[in-house]
Amino acid sequence: MENRFNLIDEPWIPVADFGRVSLRQVFSNPEYRSLGGNPVQKIALLKLLLAIAQSAATPDNEVEWKALGTRGLAERCLIYLDKWHDRFYLYGEQPFLQMPAIQAAKKQSFGAVLPEVSTGNTTVLSQIQVQRSLDDADKALLLLTLMGFALSGKKTDNSVVLSPDYSGKRNDKGKPSTGKPGPAVAHMGLLHSFLLGNKLQETLWLNLLTHRQIEQMNIYPAGLGIAPWEKMPEGEDCLQAGQLKKSLMGRLLPLCRFCWLNKDGLHYSEGIAHPGYKDGVVDPSMAINNVGKEPKALWVDPEKRPWRELTALLGFFEQGESQGFQSWQLRSGLERARDVTETFAIWSGGLRVSNNAGEQYVSGSDDFVESQVWLHSDILGELWFSQLKVEMDALDMLAKSLYGRVMGFFKEQMVDGGKIAPQTTQLFWQLCECDFQSLVNNCDQTDDAVGQRQKLRRRFAGYVQQAYDQFCPRETARQLDAWAKCRPNNSKYLKQEI
Repeated sequence: MENRFNLIDEPWIPVADFGRVSLRQVFSNPEYRSLGGNPVQKIALLKLLLAIAQSAATPDNEVEWKALGTRGLAERCLIYLDKWHDRFYLYGEQPFLQMPAIQAAKKQSFGAVLPEVSTGNTTVLSQIQVQRSLDDADKALLLLTLMGFALSGKKTDNSVVLSPDYSGKRNDKGKPSTGKPGPAVAHMGLLHSFLLGNKLQETLWLNLLTHRQIEQMNIYPAGLGIAPWEKMPEGEDCLQAGQLKKSLMGRLLPLCRFCWLNKDGLHYSEGIAHPGYKDGVVDPSMAINNVGKEPKALWVDPEKRPWRELTALLGFFEQGESQGFQSWQLRSGLERARDVTETFAIWSGGLRVSNNAGEQYVSGSDDFVESQVWLHSDILGELWFSQLKVEMDALDMLAKSLYGRVMGFFKEQMVDGGKIAPQTTQLFWQLCECDFQSLVNNCDQTDDAVGQRQKLRRRFAGYVQQAYDQFCPRETARQLDAWAKCRPNNSKYLKQEI
């Protein structure tokens, strides 16, 4: 087959303010600010760029990491891409991240493997759910996201098995099983977090792990591993597949689906079955709590946007080594980010999915979510974190009190408020989100910060009243009596010492 559409040269990566760019442009232009696309695409792209960076320039320790810098990393990556140029063709004899041997599997339409697209007898509610034709750039991005974020279900043709005697694609009755969810999704949709620099190249540098850090994680027996484009597996259970299961590279590019692109669809089957977080193996970007009988993951929740999880993600500021949620990506990079840059951000995002009898889909309140919170290096520390935790705990109490007051209002009307109260607290959190960055910026102990927090508390208390008034009408005498009786009292919150 003719080699064409090389990902190093062709524009296919969405970048904020610039549109689509090529891999070479990513490492050549230091002005790119951040990646574009939906949250899942951003995660998949960032992992690909990190896989290239780790393959090209993994430092041994923090001293080497600091000496490398953003410019040194970019230069090493460009040299690496030139060396492996022929392995980045989307079509050809060695197509990028594809398995030509899987073309015996049933072909699926592109829309069938896009979670936001309605296919079959699924109702179309908006234009975004309509299946559309994809160009080569779209196909490359879809292929990349499927490597870690493929949803479970019957769309995978598991009748085709490439590794002899491999039974992982068969059920107890010996028939082809339904496809398992990608390791970056798991059961409901895992939340992923990364450090963001002021520019995209700085982001890659801040998230670049050293050999020492990979060793300290003690979850990748094969260490860094070999990028799959350098050596693709031959099947689901071959030697290279086993190495990917045990290495960091296998978590950045899991190859959980074996695909082969066609003009109007793709041949699609389950690929490498990676161990999950309950088996003790995670992506560095996941947040896992290992306290208790079994590990607990931080899941995507559209009704609790990721910025509300900031104190959980940064719990290591005041906790011991094994307490609370731990994200290796944040824990390994936060101290270095504080040392080398004045400001940086924590980005968190993912996709919430539903699950029924092994079939995953996006339904109801399921959605993409993402949040980005900027941090100032000069105020970060245990005191800052303690104050932020106090403020977030106080906001949680406000939300719970609001919920109870709304329930009380409708109880006075002899009406069930079980569906209205959650909507009221959701509106409250939506209003608070606009001011959360200002709260983060003012959790130090200066007089000016204390004054700003007092202003913010009055604003947050106002949001409680605003949400209450919107969902609790006072048009009749009976409503007015109940409204006055159940109206939230925020005096304790406003008088609390801050």
